[in-house]
Amino acid sequence: MQPFQYELDITVHKGDEVVVVMVEVKTTLRPEDVKNFLYKLDHLEVLIPRYTENQIYGAMAWLSADAGAQAMLENWGLFSIRATGDSASILNTAEFRPHAW
Repeated sequence: MQPFQYELDITVHKGDEVVVVMVEVKTTLRPEDVKNFLYKLDHLEVLIPRYTENQIYGAMAWLSADAGAQAMLENWGLFSIRATGDSASILNTAEFRPHAW
């Protein structure tokens, strides 16, 4: 496997659950951003081996989204967080169930 590097903006660990948040607030969230984050989640055990036995959930925070990127987040089981001014809102539907890695 090729070595790779990436930045995780926020990592929250409680018990056996971990939530990893990638913040895309500098630009518009695009489908390619979602695909890249999914790749990172699939390989997280390389970066943080201590989380191998944990339930890992993903979330992406964004200011604006295009080309169906927001729908992709929910379809792949990722939390969708829209940043608005000084706050943020989780936009997933009531039926949403997060995917664990």
